[in-house]
Amino acid sequence: MTEEVIVDNAHSDLQELADRRAEVYLTEQFQNLMQEAAEMVKQIEPSELDLTDQNILLLDVREPEEFASGYLRKENHLTIPRGRLEFVAIKKIHEKYGHDVKIVTYCFKGPRGLLAAYQLKKMGFKNVINLRDGLVNWLASGKTLKSYFGEITLVK
Repeated sequence: MTEEVIVDNAHSDLQELADRRAEVYLTEQFQNLMQEAAEMVKQIEPSELDLTDQNILLLDVREPEEFASGYLRKENHLTIPRGRLEFVAIKKIHEKYGHDVKIVTYCFKGPRGLLAAYQLKKMGFKNVINLRDGLVNWLASGKTLKSYFGEITLVK
C-alpha cells in the first residue's frame, strides 16, 4: 500500500503572482507613469495626516479583503478599489461630498493610492493628496490601524 502525498502549491502560486506584479513595476512605462503622478499629486507623510479632522475624506483604494485587514478610521472613510474608481467616484464622492472635498488616498504600499489620486485630479477633484507609501509607511512610523478585532501596530 502506497501513501498518497498531496502537494500544496498555493505558496509557489502566490510567489509567482508577486513576481509577475513586480515585473510590471520595473517596466519603464510604469516608472514613467508613477513619476508623472508624483509630479502632479501632493504626497504627505503619516505625521501630516490628522485623523481627527472630519473634513478629510479618506479613500482606501485597496480590495475589500485588504480593507478587512486594517484601515485608518471609520468616519468619513470610503473604500473604492482602484480598478473601480473611475466608475463610482462621481456617485460615491461627488454627489455626497462635492468636487472640492479634501481627499486623502491610500493603499498598502503606495502606487495604487498615488495613481488613484492622480486619476481623481484628472476627473476634476481639486483637493486630492496621497499618503506616501501607504499603510506600510503608516505602520513603520509607529502609528496604528483599526480593524474589526481592535488596533494593529507594527511590532519591530
